[in-house]
Amino acid sequence: MNAPEDNNTLLITQHDGVVTLSFNRPEAKNALNTEMRTALHDAVVRIRADRSIRAVVLRGEGGDFCSGGDVRGMNVTSAQAGRERIDDLHGWISMLIDLDRPVIAAVDGVCYGAGFSLALAADFVIASERARFCMPFMKVGLVPDCGAFYTLPRVVGLARAKDLVFTAREMRAPEAKEAGAVLEIVEAAQLHARAAQIAACLANASPVAFGLAKRALNQSLGSDLRAMLDIEAAAQGIAFSTEFHREAVRRFREKEAPLFQWPVSQ
Repeated sequence: MNAPEDNNTLLITQHDGVVTLSFNRPEAKNALNTEMRTALHDAVVRIRADRSIRAVVLRGEGGDFCSGGDVRGMNVTSAQAGRERIDDLHGWISMLIDLDRPVIAAVDGVCYGAGFSLALAADFVIASERARFCMPFMKVGLVPDCGAFYTLPRVVGLARAKDLVFTAREMRAPEAKEAGAVLEIVEAAQLHARAAQIAACLANASPVAFGLAKRALNQSLGSDLRAMLDIEAAAQGIAFSTEFHREAVRRFREKEAPLFQWPVSQ
């Protein structure tokens, strides 16, 4: 993936294996219109195919993350048309959720509706102190989309997911952190630098081990113990065979600096 790119509604930059996707409709609080959805589809497909990309950052321009779908552009008049509209999203949304590389969402300001769903598709959410999260679908007679029925209960628990969906209430950054939807809260001026720092750190992890672990964790709540033990054994066998593992062990024995280290200092 070349960098930088500019397709108006989605800005794409790449540096040292980290790709940043920036929602770029600040005049509409980065609401998702048809052009942006198409651009996101194309970007996710290309990221999935490009093994030189080691991590992804999602962010918004202009002080907001994403206000969800563009209500002004919603003119769906039949159940079939509504289904087709959402089915078009599911291919790239599922690829983003299952992407075998770290995905970091840097959330500032409004994170509503499909925007909240996109943040939930990330592995970690870093939020500014002014971030606001909401599933406002009930206010317009709709249901959550972009994978939120899958991700939201897994992140915040079923009871809180029902609360957020049924009431369409807003959740501020401290509550989102307490609920497990946010990893860190930072000052707005430091948000994007912090997200990039975490992405760069995770990009140094074993790509094989990270991908295997993420796939297993995404399957864990829908699997039984025996199935997860089988997945564990197969994954560990693959991980043991990697050059990353051998080099990490050698460095440990020789008391050299590790290939991957957490936490990321601020």
